[in-house]
Amino acid sequence: MQFTAVLAGCGAMSKGWLEALTTHPLLKGRVKVVGVVDLDRKVAEARAAEFALDDVLIGTDLEAVLAQTSPDLLFDVVVPAARPALVATGLRHGCHVLTEKPMAPTLEAAREMVFEAKAAGRLHAVVQNRRFVPGIRRIRQLIESGALGQVTSLNCDFFVGSHFGGFREEMRNVLLLDMAIHTLDAARFMAGTAPRAVYCLETNPRGSWYAHGAAANAIFEFEDDIVFNYRGSWSAEGANTSWEAAWRIVGTRGTLLWDGYDRFEAHQVSGDTGFFRPLEMLDIPDMPDTTKTEGHASVIADFLAAIEAGTEPETAGSDNIKSLAMVFAAIESARLGQRVLISA
Repeated sequence: MQFTAVLAGCGAMSKGWLEALTTHPLLKGRVKVVGVVDLDRKVAEARAAEFALDDVLIGTDLEAVLAQTSPDLLFDVVVPAARPALVATGLRHGCHVLTEKPMAPTLEAAREMVFEAKAAGRLHAVVQNRRFVPGIRRIRQLIESGALGQVTSLNCDFFVGSHFGGFREEMRNVLLLDMAIHTLDAARFMAGTAPRAVYCLETNPRGSWYAHGAAANAIFEFEDDIVFNYRGSWSAEGANTSWEAAWRIVGTRGTLLWDGYDRFEAHQVSGDTGFFRPLEMLDIPDMPDTTKTEGHASVIADFLAAIEAGTEPETAGSDNIKSLAMVFAAIESARLGQRVLISA
């Protein structure tokens, strides 16, 4: 089945979307872009020309472009503040909507999106692209196998000295709001259960080139007595971790270490005597070749498959709101200096 789509928002982020749609084996030929929209028509024209979208409708008015093209899909790549109105418009025109992260600028707006999608009988999902990183999926498979026993804690370190320039260096809560959701979503996926509360200390370390909130330490409480410890900084020079963070996952029978790249180390207790119990190494499951991809292509392919099957995509808004709730609860905890309950 080939879908038709309008892409709204032709800034830098849109390039990754169009590269995936036009070149990735998972998607090539599956989606025909019939319209592109941006507040600046010249930006939209430039992006369409870059990807040889010669027969698309180019416009600055989303409502008009949707009315003229009647697409199956709306790809939302606009700034977060514009997202609630854009998603509502797409759903009103009968589109399934796939949106960039973050899902919404507020938790209230995200709840409204979930409600509107359900009322419209259409899918709304979020490009939580790192959910499809092979390492994260392999860890989830190991946890599900029971080899580590019952998970008791997830612990991650994210330390990167990132000099973006531009708007990020002026943002409030920059680490938590712009980056941490990837790591928090990964932890929720690995744990396989819901977050319940958080205590967070947010700082802007000495020497930071960000205006606010370049670092955070957060303790999340999950269901099933699982604790998730997050330590992160975007102004840590000298020893960058992976963008996926470095992980230690502890279970009742063993521990897994992942450096966020390709190095895994996992051991399981193999005896019941001795000060330190004897250990045996665990193999990390391989994933099928079809899942060994990451980025926008995986999320878009999952979204299309869900439409065809009449099921929910993995990153449906109704699920992703739980990761967004972790972010806003951490920000609120840091503001109040106290433990905050998490509710999506």
